[in-house]
Amino acid sequence: MSTKSNFRTIPVSLKAANDFITEHHRHNKKVTGHKFSIGIMGRESLVGVAVCGRPVARLLDDGGTLEVLRVCIKDPAPKNACSYLYGRCEKIWRAMGGERIITYTLETEPGSSLRAVNWKITGQTRLRKATSNWNTRNKKHRGYTENRRDQKAYQFKKNRWEKILVEEPFRIFYNRLEDLAQ
Repeated sequence: MSTKSNFRTIPVSLKAANDFITEHHRHNKKVTGHKFSIGIMGRESLVGVAVCGRPVARLLDDGGTLEVLRVCIKDPAPKNACSYLYGRCEKIWRAMGGERIITYTLETEPGSSLRAVNWKITGQTRLRKATSNWNTRNKKHRGYTENRRDQKAYQFKKNRWEKILVEEPFRIFYNRLEDLAQ
């Protein structure tokens, strides 16, 4: 990727990112939460967004890992826009003290943007059964299965990509102010 870019990174709200994703993403729907979202401006308009949050897989949610939940670029995609977004997400997470960054692509996607920023494939998901609805909540809960929208991406295997940012993780993350005082 060239060091000179025609893009400018901007912060975007989750609502703005989700609106962009709803309008432009090929196979995924909007997300429900995030740690941060960014957009990239082309000459005079928003040409892409990235939404980053906690890993969806509970076993990967260790406090030091960030998942790039969505990257979405307007069609026709500006050259290097996806790589630029992944690189910016990585840079922001590194500045926040993050240790590892991951994302998933469909098995059929080449991952050229991720290879360009030196991410590696580290795993693959299993094919999800049509009857598997992640039904782990109480039926009375508003997030129960019937309220969730199915996505085309659920029908395919996915490759997990990752980049290690810190070789020896610190692994102490504080969630309460009283912990910081000790």
